[in-house]
Amino acid sequence: MSATTGLPPAARRRSPLARLAWSDYWSAVGLPGLIFVILAFGVPVLVIVVKSLTDPSPANYSAIFDSGIYRQSVGNTVQMALVVTGLCLLLGYPYAYVMARSGRILRTTLMVALMLAFWTSLLVRTYSWQILLNDTGVVNQALMEWLGVVDEPIHMIRTKFAVYVGMVHILLPYSVLALYAQLRAIDPDLERAARGMGARPWQAFWRVTWPLSLPGAVAGSVLVFVLALGFYITPQMLGGAQNIYIGQAIVLQVEEFLKPGVGAAMAVLLFAVVLVVLGIAARFVGLGRILGIGEGRGK
Repeated sequence: MSATTGLPPAARRRSPLARLAWSDYWSAVGLPGLIFVILAFGVPVLVIVVKSLTDPSPANYSAIFDSGIYRQSVGNTVQMALVVTGLCLLLGYPYAYVMARSGRILRTTLMVALMLAFWTSLLVRTYSWQILLNDTGVVNQALMEWLGVVDEPIHMIRTKFAVYVGMVHILLPYSVLALYAQLRAIDPDLERAARGMGARPWQAFWRVTWPLSLPGAVAGSVLVFVLALGFYITPQMLGGAQNIYIGQAIVLQVEEFLKPGVGAAMAVLLFAVVLVVLGIAARFVGLGRILGIGEGRGK
């Protein structure tokens, strides 16, 4: 006899209603957050779309494609996002792998070091790279005085190199966390079983661990790429006037050229690119995994 058979008929009839009541309760709890997201994000996006079409006309979009400066800013931005994404994956994977396979003490130490990046202001981290990469900064002093490999300072500030370094420093934690979550979900016994069957360590990694970690690598790469597309502070502080990125171009249109309609059109195009990238990635790894709400298991 099942546990529910001994219950009165009224109690059995109330069980589905009770579950529905709990569902309604949690829906009601989440309703204020949903309203806030709509007001804080949905309404501004709608306003920007309307402004891009009406201030003064839809010709704002043609102005973007007709101007070489705008096209160059889009090219610079996509190039920067791709390079930064690749570097974050290249540097973040070993870090995440060691963190996932290490003991508690080392794993905690690496996690705290990673969290320090989130606990430090974005502006402070970017400004620190200005000091380090300056002609009289620590990097040039080390190259000239300590190592003696160059006689004159290497001009690194206000270059693409400086932008890439700063962007990787800021976005690397996002890639590491996505990779770490995926690697922790992979059973280490799978690698040990592969080595027990005669595979070398690199073969076990390449044939077992790497394929299973691909969803995390894709999710982290998409997250880094999307964030890099719209960055403004770091390219503005570390980049030069010869390399304008789309975030800077939008600010120039609104504040310097007094063309908010063109700036809004550029923002809409950037938003469309982000949606396309997310849509493509979602077909492979799922949108929930990219946003950090996918199912997974940890140890």
